[in-house]
Amino acid sequence: MTIPSKLLELARPRWLSLLVIGLCLGYAITILTRVPQWMLPLLAVAWLGLGATFHWGAPGPAARPTPPRRWPWALLPIALWGLYLYLAESFGNVDLSAVFFHLQAGMADHGGVSRIGAAFLYTLSMGVLLASFTWLVRHDRRWRRGEPLLALVLLVSNPLLYGVGQRGAAIVTKPGAWLERHYVEPVLLESPRDPPNLLLLYLESIERTYADRERFGDAYAVLDQLGERGLVFEGIRQVDNTGWTMAGMIASQCGTPLMPAGLLHDRQFSPLEKVVPGVDCLGDLLSAQGYRLTYMGGASVNFAGKGLFYEGHGFDTVLGREELQPRLDDPEYVNNWGLYDDSLYDFGLEELRRLDAEEGPWGLVALSLAGHAPYGYPAQACLDRQGEFDGVDILFSVECSTWLARDFLARAEAEGLLDNTLVVVASDHLTMRVSAWEQLIEGERDNTFILLGPGIPQGRLRREAAMMDTFPTILEAMGFTIDWHRAGLGVSLLSDEPTLLEEHGAEFFNARLREEIVLQERLWEGLAPPRQEPEPEPEFLEQVVEAPEDATGEEPAAVQ
Repeated sequence: MTIPSKLLELARPRWLSLLVIGLCLGYAITILTRVPQWMLPLLAVAWLGLGATFHWGAPGPAARPTPPRRWPWALLPIALWGLYLYLAESFGNVDLSAVFFHLQAGMADHGGVSRIGAAFLYTLSMGVLLASFTWLVRHDRRWRRGEPLLALVLLVSNPLLYGVGQRGAAIVTKPGAWLERHYVEPVLLESPRDPPNLLLLYLESIERTYADRERFGDAYAVLDQLGERGLVFEGIRQVDNTGWTMAGMIASQCGTPLMPAGLLHDRQFSPLEKVVPGVDCLGDLLSAQGYRLTYMGGASVNFAGKGLFYEGHGFDTVLGREELQPRLDDPEYVNNWGLYDDSLYDFGLEELRRLDAEEGPWGLVALSLAGHAPYGYPAQACLDRQGEFDGVDILFSVECSTWLARDFLARAEAEGLLDNTLVVVASDHLTMRVSAWEQLIEGERDNTFILLGPGIPQGRLRREAAMMDTFPTILEAMGFTIDWHRAGLGVSLLSDEPTLLEEHGAEFFNARLREEIVLQERLWEGLAPPRQEPEPEPEFLEQVVEAPEDATGEEPAAVQ
């Protein structure tokens, strides 16, 4: 049986190279735009059509080969774009602050086993792409001439390098200190006579956006029912530097976005010894009031500095995978990240009994992981209740996470462990790329934030707010009096005071995060180099305290 000549033609290096480039280009388009993935083959065919029309790589005067030592300038820019696409495909968006923080805080004992396989495939694909592009440049004079310009365009358009350059410019220029001026040191002016206990449940990636039943069915229905017993906040947006677990917890417990030490850290990417040591957080304040505090999570506390943060901010007991897994009846009943949520909540119930049996108020902070992107980790209890999991549908995992949280609260309440207790149910951040991603990004998204307990009114309250506003809100919900209803950059949502987002908008706030480092220096006081005080200006010059846009959040008026 003879192979048709046209198929043999397609197997030649020219067409193989063009096909690889076309497939990779089509894949990039589907990741960076809303073009559906089923269009990828059509995009590759269109690329091959262009190659045939312009005779790219074809033998002839335009395709005289160059010496084999000639390497294209664009290889590094293409590889950097490959890295960006990997991060974008994995997480939905690329947060350089998260990259910086995890490099310094530690990524040991993480649960990204599935992402290791994806990284291997990405690396293999990039190797094939770079080889194909090199072949094309070496065999087509037109590509060889235009390739240096292509390299420059790819380099300057890469969001990774843009973000690095922007942060570097902020460090060099040290522009205004708007964020620092709006930061309010958290101080408890008055305490309630009978301080309530605090149970703070972070539901990994379970954003309130899932409450839209037209898009997501009943996946969030359990939390909707739970919220009817308390106060549900709507409009809790995600600003920059609050979009991963540690950042979300720090925003909601310290009232400030997590601006990583990054290039301010005097030892650069050596491991951190403390996490945001320059500010007082929820644990610091409650510990000073005599609270006994515990953190529990199914994942390792060594990942992303969780243990460092809680141990350094007033928590007496910090429990993660290393401490809890040996206590399991079946130590093998774990997932890539750690304990399943049904196991975590069983241990959480034991910890509540221990705390409640001792004198004085207590606080328990727990972090679930059933909703963790990209597919979630539904527990066996959910499989028994919901049926078989297809391994992909995130809505299955969302329903599992919400049901297990409500079941835990019901069991604790039945034992009387939640008497005189403020219960807070919150998402740590908006979810990253999951199977329902296209539906999630159809409209505005917001985080879960629900208050339950004595004295908490029932209803819904819509505010334009951020996770940092939950910090003073929790304090006031517990009955503490704080200065001007503010703590950190947050404003209590139980007050009539406007939040920073209501006054200035998220776009203005995020711009300040990208341009300023003074608050960042406060967060990492002691780890960053000492703050340099500005030299006094001559008396005959009028000192400008803040630019017009700093004062109002608006652009200065144009000169007429």
